[in-house]
Amino acid sequence: MCPYNAIEMNRSIDGVYLPNVDYEKCNRQCKGFCVKVCPSYSLDLNKLNKFVFGKIPEDVSLGSYNSCYIGHSSSKELRWNSSSGGIVTSLLIFALEEGIIDGALVTRMKEYNPLEPEVILARTKNQIISASKSKYCPVPVNVALKKILKENGRFAIVGLPCHIQGVRKAEMLNKELKEKIVLHIGLFCTHNVSFLATELLLEKMGIRKENVAAISYRGKGWPGETSVRLKSGREISVKPYTKYWDCVLGNFLFTPIRCTLCADMLTELSDISCGDAWLPELKGDKIGTSIIIARTKTGEELLHSAKSKGKIEIANINAKKVEQSQFFSLKFKKKALAAHIFLLKLFGKSAPYINPKPSPSGFASYLIAAIVYLNIYMSSKERTRVLLRYIPFPLLRLFFRSCLMVLTIV
Repeated sequence: MCPYNAIEMNRSIDGVYLPNVDYEKCNRQCKGFCVKVCPSYSLDLNKLNKFVFGKIPEDVSLGSYNSCYIGHSSSKELRWNSSSGGIVTSLLIFALEEGIIDGALVTRMKEYNPLEPEVILARTKNQIISASKSKYCPVPVNVALKKILKENGRFAIVGLPCHIQGVRKAEMLNKELKEKIVLHIGLFCTHNVSFLATELLLEKMGIRKENVAAISYRGKGWPGETSVRLKSGREISVKPYTKYWDCVLGNFLFTPIRCTLCADMLTELSDISCGDAWLPELKGDKIGTSIIIARTKTGEELLHSAKSKGKIEIANINAKKVEQSQFFSLKFKKKALAAHIFLLKLFGKSAPYINPKPSPSGFASYLIAAIVYLNIYMSSKERTRVLLRYIPFPLLRLFFRSCLMVLTIV
């Protein structure tokens, strides 16, 4: 969003994207536009909710919303080859074909560098499909906003909570951007991981990263599998993908600290937000179903229009079911946030300004926060990272399950 093109996002040795500022180009006359739109510097959710919805949400856990659903794509192929039912892919294709949008800002893995993502302005059905499924790595969605500003038309954007937060902050300051982005689709997110997490997975699978032709973190049903296609044509998989989640992602290894300071798990500032339907009644689901939250009139109308034309299948559920499906993540994001901030400040680290201020919680929150930061610290050091290569998946999974037990009492 820099008006002087003074900032580039570059991959760091820690496996995340960091801003690199060219101070010869930087002109302070913009009065710090980059800082003003950055959700990691400050996040006034009350102000943003008033901007998006005209009110502060009544539901602290879910945010503002109109209706809640479970659903999936009507296309068996899209449903099978997506992360959780193909609902986002189907909605984007429908919106494009109906002329509601002229393109969508989505993320796929690079063809020439398959372990890194690229954000594209998809203008065709095939381009949208190429961006389906989850990406468990850093994604700099912000770098592609200039594409929207340079193009004519109306666009959708798909992103995690932090992405949508930054976009909404930018829309408050840039009227042209607000007019061009007509649809915000958010993805549920507990936290992300650096590229080092994928490198550890490849090591445990016995794969050299230079031999990778393509990686797919999810897909082939639900909950799906993580698969790697080698340049030789051979494919190696981790089945189900939750094994990778439990052993690496779920333990908060390689997690950026900022992810632990996010108060938004359900992408509360979107028009529609979606995520896996972790519900006991769907335990036998082998293809995929999403929890869907329609937050605005725009989101509600799109869902019902797509349903009426047979593109998606949805059914109403109550808000308690949404909370049930994301029980542990909501606990971590909402109730343990004050503990995370406290521990960081205790060790002299900074934390963003967040409004409303997180409410204090019980002792278990501090215990979980301590475990999370210990894991982040260990995975950030080369010596302890080496040890992770030799710890069997079953032991890492046992540790994750133990943490979940503690989290249930937060």
